[in-house]
Amino acid sequence: MRRTGTTRRGALTATGALALGAVLTGCGGDDEDAGGKKPARATAKAEKALREKAVRDGALLLARYDLVAEAHPATAAGLEPLRAAVAEHGKALAPPSAKGEPKKGDKAPPAPAGPVSADPKAAVRELAADERRRADGYGEALLTAGPELARLLASVAAAAAAHAYLLTELAEETAV
Repeated sequence: MRRTGTTRRGALTATGALALGAVLTGCGGDDEDAGGKKPARATAKAEKALREKAVRDGALLLARYDLVAEAHPATAAGLEPLRAAVAEHGKALAPPSAKGEPKKGDKAPPAPAGPVSADPKAAVRELAADERRRADGYGEALLTAGPELARLLASVAAAAAAHAYLLTELAEETAV
């Protein structure tokens, strides 16, 4: 008997289609035909700030993953691949000068706010909500980013949306 409703494959296909649409939109030509105005593009300084914020947000999310896995060891195996992907996103989003070595005077990322829920399902759902917020934030940020960064942000936003879906599924499968 076939399961009805949203399936993991369907959700990932839709996420991929959204990411492809965002990438193709970012690859369009100049918008001079649309009223003679070009879209606002971020300066190099603004893009660096955007990348640094994305790295800080990713570090906070990594810390949340660690807290949930530590508080609820039964979820650790399901969280590890997603956590590893978030770590890779942080490396990809790091400003070019920051890739490789930390700058002198860099501080450790701030500790994540709030305690982890005592209920494993609720804790994983909170991670899913964090990933949704991350996807939404990157989706908004790509509107002002340059083409290269916009493509990267679209890809990471699509991955964050997929993570949110997978975490929601993991929450349903988690035993209390």
